[in-house]
Amino acid sequence: MTSTASELPRIHRFLSDFHRRQAARTVEFPGAVAVLDDEYRHSRGNNHVLADGAVDPEALAGYTDEAQSHLPYRFAYVLDEKVAAACVAPMERAGFTHATTLIMAHTGPVPEHGGAREVDFDELRGPVTASWPRFAPEAPPERIRDLVERRVRRRRGAEVVRFFAAYTPEGEVAAWVDLYMDPATGIAQIEDLVTVEAHLKQGYAGKVLDTALHEAAAAGCATRFLTAFAGDWPHIWYGRKGFTVIGSVARFAR
Repeated sequence: MTSTASELPRIHRFLSDFHRRQAARTVEFPGAVAVLDDEYRHSRGNNHVLADGAVDPEALAGYTDEAQSHLPYRFAYVLDEKVAAACVAPMERAGFTHATTLIMAHTGPVPEHGGAREVDFDELRGPVTASWPRFAPEAPPERIRDLVERRVRRRRGAEVVRFFAAYTPEGEVAAWVDLYMDPATGIAQIEDLVTVEAHLKQGYAGKVLDTALHEAAAAGCATRFLTAFAGDWPHIWYGRKGFTVIGSVARFAR
């Protein structure tokens, strides 16, 4: 395993490329890019400003206002931690709240295949739709629709995009996960691991995570990472599964 803090620039490039490639359109700014998709206008993950360079901290709020003037929200990510730290004060003065997403690299041994199987998005659409009210209880139906259907766009975010699901003995989907890979550069991202509420603490999350890690390693991806909210409990579980925090991404919302 080669992924340590020294791998952050490569991971940043992977993230930047993923956001740009899945966007319907982009708007370039000095040190940043707006990635936009009107088909999923209620999804901040598909409509935001990504600071992937040496953006001027005093200018970021203005870039975000300009790019998202047609939307009822403003959202920006900053990849570099030093740049993010410089952005906090001016963004807060502009009315943005600041939060942190951890970048966690898999530094443990590659697990055996977890037994989850690859699925098409059509097979996940129902379970994913049913899961969202748990995470966004006040979201209106149109936002839930965008949060679900935006997964279609992820197919073009990386060279290889795969979805895996674990099933109950009765054949119900119990958990799922996304795997985004660029085998040429040896990088893989694991994202959106979700367990159906009725099947929590039954080992299904481990099955899909182990499957994704195993498949990523088999594809030659020595750098395997995921992101997790700093204030939420899953990052602790990921730590027990062999992941180590190597950096963070700043989120700014208004």
